Amino acid sequence: MKIIDTIALVLVIIGAINWGLIGLFNFNLVDTIFGAMSVISRIIYSLVGISGLWSIKLLFSHD
Repeated sequence: MKIIDTIALVLVIIGAINWGLIGLFNFNLVDTIFGAMSVISRIIYSLVGISGLWSIKLLFSHD
């Protein structure tokens, strides 16, 4: 697995855990750590979103 694939997968997992916390407990870990919609939070959300898009290719890879 390429390094960028691993980074994307880790960010997608972090995003999934955060969404699970939001859904189950109404607790947003990213906002709690970095502040609600701060610049850093927005960067993290953007990276997780880009990683999700990048990870689509993992569905179709034939390694």
